[in-house]
This record gives sequence, C-alpha cells and structure tokens, in this order.
Amino acid sequence: MTARIVGIAVALASIASAQNQPVTAQQIIDRIQKNVGVPWTTPTVDTFKAGDPNTPVTGIAVTMMATLDVIERAAASGKNLVITHEPTFYSHQDQTAQLEKQNDAVWAEKEAFIRDRHMVVWRFHDHWHRRNPDGIQAGMVHALAWEKFQSPAESHLFTLPETTLEDLAGSVKQRLNIVAMRVVGDPELKLTKVALMPGAAGSERQIQALERDDVEALLIGEVPEWETVEYVADAVTEHKHKALILLTHIPSEQAGMEECTKWLKTFISGVPIEFVPARQPFWLPK
Repeated sequence: MTARIVGIAVALASIASAQNQPVTAQQIIDRIQKNVGVPWTTPTVDTFKAGDPNTPVTGIAVTMMATLDVIERAAASGKNLVITHEPTFYSHQDQTAQLEKQNDAVWAEKEAFIRDRHMVVWRFHDHWHRRNPDGIQAGMVHALAWEKFQSPAESHLFTLPETTLEDLAGSVKQRLNIVAMRVVGDPELKLTKVALMPGAAGSERQIQALERDDVEALLIGEVPEWETVEYVADAVTEHKHKALILLTHIPSEQAGMEECTKWLKTFISGVPIEFVPARQPFWLPK
C-alpha cells in the first residue's frame, strides 16, 4: 500500500512539474493553428521570422507591424514572443539575403536586437484573414462602429446614413486616430454606399470594387499612386459618383490585431498577452 501511495505521489508530482514548465513559442503557435477555425495550409507567410521556436515564452505582444519600436517596447515589458500581422524585414516574404549581402545597417541592428534579447517573431497574416469573418475586417468594423451598416452577404460593403465625403473622411480619421489620411474626390459628394478593403489588396481588386454601382466611396490602406488613385482621379474628372480614401496601411488594419489579442486570450492562459499598437510612421508638416 505504501509503495502504491508513493507511486501516485510521484505521478502527481510529475504532472504538476509538467504543468509548471514554461510554454514555448512553438507550443503557442500550435494552439493558434488548432483554434484558428480554418485548415492550416502551406505555402504561407505565417511562419517564424526570427528567433528560436523552442524559446520559453515570458509574454506575448500582438501587433500590426513588428517594427523595431514595437519589438523594443515588447522586450521592455518582459514579452519575448511578438505576433505580427505584417512583415518584419521589409518585404512580404521577409527575405533578408540581399540585405545581409549588402551589409545593411538598419536590418543588422534590428536583427541583432532580436537575437541578443532572445526574442521570437511569428507572423499571423494569411490564416487570420481566412477566418469567417476575416479577423482584420471584423476588428476594423468594430473600431468604426459600422456593424449595423454592414451587408450580411458581403462583409466589405456598407450602407451608411447619407453623408458627404468630407464628413465621412473626418469621422473615419477621428475613429481610427489617423495622422496622414488622403482623399480623392469632391469633398461635397453625397454618398451612402461604401466599401472597406483594409491593407494593400491591390489595384485589381480595388478597381473591381469601384466598378460596382453599390460602391461610391472605397476605403483602403494603400496602393501605388499611379494605379487606383489615378483611376479615381479620372472617374472624378468624368463626373462619376466615385471617391477614394487612403487610410495608410497601419491604421487600416491595426484594430484587426487588437481583435486578435482578445481572441488569443480565449484559449491561451498562463502567459501575459498584450496588444502593442504600431506607431504610424507619417507626420504632417505645419
């Protein structure tokens, strides 16, 4: 009997010890893949970008863009796993071979900071967008308080109370705390039919949205200026009922990663999770 009791005690101690082991970055990502609600497919940009996946996690910083500023703030608050929506190293695929070949000083300092402080960076882009509803879109709609105006059939379409383009842009700018918004179109244009396409969806998709009769104003993150911007400029010259609002990339998707932070807290416990907003890089001269 004594031996049996000792055996049970040892087993319980072993379980308790395992439960007290710090979770690794890879184990956190395994949980995300299990809970995301869509099949995990490859190839994908949703991979580790820096650091050792076996690193024990002291805290999670969720952000729109893993800028050096965000990574520094995460490290200062004791969080060593950064989950970012957008790239860390200046290209969609986070390819650094050319930067390394060029001995690029900006990349080198950022990479050294991550390495020296044992940080880990993982990107969560493709599969967060593939959720239903799209995780970024859901967060942005909530930030704009547009839920009651959203089309049940097409989540990027909205029918708003009649407003002018200038008033719409001003309201969005205030709600999203945008520093450097730009607008194409007549400020006095009256409209109700709006489409929201956060980030950089590309001019093909943006122009296809603008071709629709049920889209009068399109809100986007960014696009090369000779593409959708000039398309709308020509539409305005032709007296068509069209307008474009460029939110810039970070504020066009930022609330979607705040939404991600709330979602992560529903199934990850034992480590602190914090939303660390990326600062907007633009400023306006006086």
